[in-house]
Amino acid sequence: MNSLRSKYKSLLLLAFVSSLFVPLLVHAQQKPLPLDEVRMFTEALDRIRMSYVEEIDDKTLLENAIRGMLAGLDPHSAYVDGSDLGALQETTTGEFGGLGIEVGREDGYIKVISPIDDTPADRAGIQAGDLIIQIDGKPLREMQPEEAAGLMRGEPGTAVTITVARDGVEPFDLTIVREVIAIASVRSRILEPGYAYVRISQFRVNTGGELEEEIENLYADNNDLKGMIVDLRNNPGGVLQASVKVVDAFLNQGRIVYTEGRLEGRDMSFSANRRTVAPEVPLVVLINNGSASASEIVAGALQDHGRAIIMGTRSFGKGSVQTVLPLDEERAIKLTTSLYFTPNGRSIQAQGIVPDIAVGDAFVTRRSRNVSQFNEADLPGRLDNANSDEEARDQNDMTEALISAEEVLVTDYPLNEALNVLKGINAFRPPEAGTSGTFAQRND
Repeated sequence: MNSLRSKYKSLLLLAFVSSLFVPLLVHAQQKPLPLDEVRMFTEALDRIRMSYVEEIDDKTLLENAIRGMLAGLDPHSAYVDGSDLGALQETTTGEFGGLGIEVGREDGYIKVISPIDDTPADRAGIQAGDLIIQIDGKPLREMQPEEAAGLMRGEPGTAVTITVARDGVEPFDLTIVREVIAIASVRSRILEPGYAYVRISQFRVNTGGELEEEIENLYADNNDLKGMIVDLRNNPGGVLQASVKVVDAFLNQGRIVYTEGRLEGRDMSFSANRRTVAPEVPLVVLINNGSASASEIVAGALQDHGRAIIMGTRSFGKGSVQTVLPLDEERAIKLTTSLYFTPNGRSIQAQGIVPDIAVGDAFVTRRSRNVSQFNEADLPGRLDNANSDEEARDQNDMTEALISAEEVLVTDYPLNEALNVLKGINAFRPPEAGTSGTFAQRND
């Protein structure tokens, strides 16, 4: 009797699970699910329900199954619900309560992709590449980034203690007080007469508008701009369309970025229009290994068009696009649905943007490597690069030839070098050449 009851439950579960996938199968026009594997799944589900040491409800089991499916795909796909879904929506608008850290996953632990400028995490000294191994004494092994982010969020004024593992030092604790993270994603200033600095800390829905306003203010106060530095270092990315608008501020024509995925008719392509606020000023873009996703779209597009000189270190290499697909009002899946490509067809996934001029923050050696230098290619389960292995090796060879620089007593060495490059451009430009900021177009 028990055997029959178990088989009956399994058949019901099989029918239920199969029904969940029918709409997806019809939509994607894929071949049917393999029945043997579906039966194995329902059998495992039934055995857990019957035999686990503690009673666990079916809702929890099924949600855990969804989490597991997504976690096994790549580091950026995830199941989000409740507060995690709200937090995901908040990050696109730029206001939430927490520490100000963009995180991913590495070897089962939570890895800092980048601290956000002028947030509690940034002021506490959190660095790109740090591993967060505990939050308030709770081990984070095998925890999803969204769950860890939920633990770090909370009421402004409350404190949270995180345990940080950093290459070369013993793990240490940092107690940080949460704040309302309301970030101005774009800031600007004049470095020297004629030379402007623009910092973009992340890409939100209104970042493009903020940039246009900052540039217009710079031109209003400085009639003769000789050069501009756009700082994308430690910018973890954000909204794809925001990166398009940023590039559009400097280009008056040409493709900016395009995506390719498996869903028919869902590929996207974005091009510049002629409403461009800064089409000619010479441009240098600063990147480092904390520059990810939308930052790489900007750097790659401006590099391919020869519109800017890219300086710094190789970027993070997150060349995938995530789409939030609602399941109901309180639950959704964040799914990697496509890869993006630069105008010349370069995939940045697990490779990153190679700067035109390699400049580190300090003295570097040819093959130095520490925890802060890990990138998308090092993440377990990451997607492979869409270009050929030979093309990927060529990019690797380019970054091996790092330029070692003597230590100099300046606050921001890459920024000073970028300023020197702009001065050099102006020094060797004939007076009749005007203010054109176009360099040699990249065709590799």
